[in-house]
Amino acid sequence: MSVAAMPELNLPVFEPGTVWLVGAGPGDPGLLTLHALNALRQADVVVYDALVGPGILEMARPGAERIFAGKRGGKPSPKQPDISRQLVELARAGHRVLRLKGGDPFVFGRGGEEALELAEAGVPFRVVPGISAGIGGLAYAGIPITNRESGQAVTFATGHSATGDVPDAFDWAALARGTHVLVLYMALKHIGTIAARLIDGGRNPDESVAVVANATLPEQRVLTTTLARAAADVAASGIEPPAMIVIGPVVDLHAVLGQGKAQLPW
Repeated sequence: MSVAAMPELNLPVFEPGTVWLVGAGPGDPGLLTLHALNALRQADVVVYDALVGPGILEMARPGAERIFAGKRGGKPSPKQPDISRQLVELARAGHRVLRLKGGDPFVFGRGGEEALELAEAGVPFRVVPGISAGIGGLAYAGIPITNRESGQAVTFATGHSATGDVPDAFDWAALARGTHVLVLYMALKHIGTIAARLIDGGRNPDESVAVVANATLPEQRVLTTTLARAAADVAASGIEPPAMIVIGPVVDLHAVLGQGKAQLPW
C-alpha cells in the first residue's frame, strides 16, 4: 500500500531536512503503526537499530539508504553521541531521516537523548511512539502485565546501567515490596544478581518468573521459572538476548493464555 493510497487518513508529509524518531515495535511487522509505515515509505535515509528486523526494513521506500546503528552488549557498537550527530548532519544535508528504533523510542530506547540533540541543533523532528516489548512482547507470550486479581501495579525497569552493570541507583528493596509485577528490560545477563537483590528485599523466592526471548517473532521462546531458580534455569536453557523478564503472579496465566500462540499470524 502506498502513501497515496491512504489520503483519507491525512497522514503527515515527511519534509526534507527533518528527522522522525519512530518506534518499530517489538519485532512483528504487523505491529507497526500507520505513522511508522508512512515514514518508511517516504524516508530518504533509514538509521536503524539492531532489533529492527529485515521484514520491517523491506517496507522502506525503494532506493532509501539504510544505515545500521545498532548497539548490542559486549559487541563493537556505534557510540550514542556519534549516532545523534549523524542524525543532525543527515537532516542538514536535506534528507528525510527516519531514525527507526525497536519498541518505543522513549522506553529504554535513548530516543530522548536523540530528541534533545535534535532540539539543541534546531533540527525539526517528530516522535512516533511504538509498541514496547514490555507490553506487546509479553502479550504475545500470553502474559497480561495487569490483571485485576494479581497484577494491579506494574514497574518497568532496566537491568543494566550505562556502564553495563546492575543499576546501583535503584532501591531494590523498595522495588521488591512496591509492585505486583516487575518488567525488566536488558536484564538477562544479570538475572542472578537481580533475583538475589529482590529476594533480599523481601520478594518470595518461589515467585513466578518468565523470560520471553525474541518476543512476537516466529522464534519466540518463553521460559518459566521461579525467582530462586531463574539464574540456573536461564543458564541451562541457553536462552539468549533479546529477552524480556517479567516477575509476578501474572506469569502463571501463561500456562493457559500462552496457548493462544497458535492463533497468531505465525
